[in-house]
Amino acid sequence: MTQYVINSVVQIIIFSLLPFAFWYFKSGREEKFLTWIGLKSFKVNKEIIAMIVVVVLGFTIIDIFALKLVEGVETATSVFEGKGVRAVPSILIYAIFNTALPEEILFRGFGLKRLKKVVGLNKANIIQALMFGFLHGLMFFKSLGFFKALVIISFTGVFAYFMGYINEKKTEGSILPGVFIHSLANIFAGLSAAF
Repeated sequence: MTQYVINSVVQIIIFSLLPFAFWYFKSGREEKFLTWIGLKSFKVNKEIIAMIVVVVLGFTIIDIFALKLVEGVETATSVFEGKGVRAVPSILIYAIFNTALPEEILFRGFGLKRLKKVVGLNKANIIQALMFGFLHGLMFFKSLGFFKALVIISFTGVFAYFMGYINEKKTEGSILPGVFIHSLANIFAGLSAAF
């Protein structure tokens, strides 16, 4: 677990370096860095809760299928395989702070927000979703083949699009809904491996 804490701190720093440098040198620092990348509160209402629930349920259902695709292949959650309840603290740290938070900072907090100013929200959201999907699927081309890797790219890309949409259109640019959704997906994958 200590290693996951260390890895998480390093991951958050690494994934925040480019956004921080851009904010520091280019943005004029008109707003605080955390607000600039979307780490800010938002008004919770029934519509947002419903959207998050639908995305989480959809993600969970499709994740079951995706986990079957990568069965027998080394993944990020393979280290939790068969470890049961003693892996839960490590899974939580890994899911929230080692993957979800840093990836949301980079893709939706930095990438989507900066691209949106250049090409508009719809195109920017598609671009960040494709980049996110490719990041998660490229590593599987060799082990799974083209079709299965393409399924993983599509699956993760679609959910990246929905997270970007919810963040930008429904929560005034807060990336916290994306962090929540992304964390739950990774927790589910970790628990599936552990149990």
